[in-house]
Amino acid sequence: MAKTAVIGAGSWGTALAILLQENGHQVTLWGVHPENVELLKKDRELKKKLPGVKIPEAIKITSDLEEAATDQEILVLAVPSVHTRETAAKLKGLIKDGQLIVDVSKGIEENTLKTLSEQIQEELPTANVAILSGPSHAEEVARKLPTTCVVGATDKKTAEYLQKVFMSLCFRVYTSPDILGIEIGGALKNVIALAAGIADGLGYGDNTKAALITRGIAEISRLGVKMGGKFESFCGLTGIGDLIVTCASMHSRNRRAGYLIGQGATMEEAMEEVQMVVEGVYSAKAGRTLAKKYGVSMPIVEEINKVLFEGKSAKEAVEDLMLRDPRIENSALPWEA
Repeated sequence: MAKTAVIGAGSWGTALAILLQENGHQVTLWGVHPENVELLKKDRELKKKLPGVKIPEAIKITSDLEEAATDQEILVLAVPSVHTRETAAKLKGLIKDGQLIVDVSKGIEENTLKTLSEQIQEELPTANVAILSGPSHAEEVARKLPTTCVVGATDKKTAEYLQKVFMSLCFRVYTSPDILGIEIGGALKNVIALAAGIADGLGYGDNTKAALITRGIAEISRLGVKMGGKFESFCGLTGIGDLIVTCASMHSRNRRAGYLIGQGATMEEAMEEVQMVVEGVYSAKAGRTLAKKYGVSMPIVEEINKVLFEGKSAKEAVEDLMLRDPRIENSALPWEA
């Protein structure tokens, strides 16, 4: 049994807290808003986001960060990516040297271009930071539908320990040393999912969705490998796997926001309608900046930025993508003649 605190009582944090408790671990769930925490304590249910999913009485729920974080073997950081750094900073002085922290959010910091694990490590330099990622909507994990994820860690021992902590009959966990590749795939797939949603909102079909997914992973892997990630990660669960589920699922907040934009809503209107953090909006600018920094062509990411922040119509963006100069699909495949 591992003493564990899940920092972040949204749908993903709550789903993981339930999973960990049912795996036999001692779990504390922390939420930032005291009024919401009191409702969770009373109802034992996240009614808007996970209706019908009961939080076991054995899970302690609190809004006191010191109470939640002190003397824990594992801290699971499940706050929205835009709050990762500030939350990590609040943990200073509350945790021990070598504290094992598992980040389960996805994103890139717009102004620094740092991944989430890099942000946590900067704020908490003595922590042992790992990540958990993959095609894993909270709504399905909470209902015990079969799911597979990957734990990324700097050392094999930590990865295999966390694999055992999270693994269950309905939650299969693999391990990987490629933290950077996993995080780049997890952050930028949200941008491609916005594009997939926009295509749905415009009334385009399965052909369009397949094109966005396959060309999207080509863009993500080009950048990720140039940054130092491993190509194999982009072919696996945290690359193409996560991209597929985020582009296709009704649970995807990024796809939903894109759908609304495709139907004519502004970015701000779409985010307000979804009523959840749309990570792809924050990662889009970072993706565009990284593409320029590393000299990588990312036309889908470029067009999404123009739609989100420059007022370009979604239909025009699709037309410009289709009318780009002709090219070979994969430059690594040579002609024999």
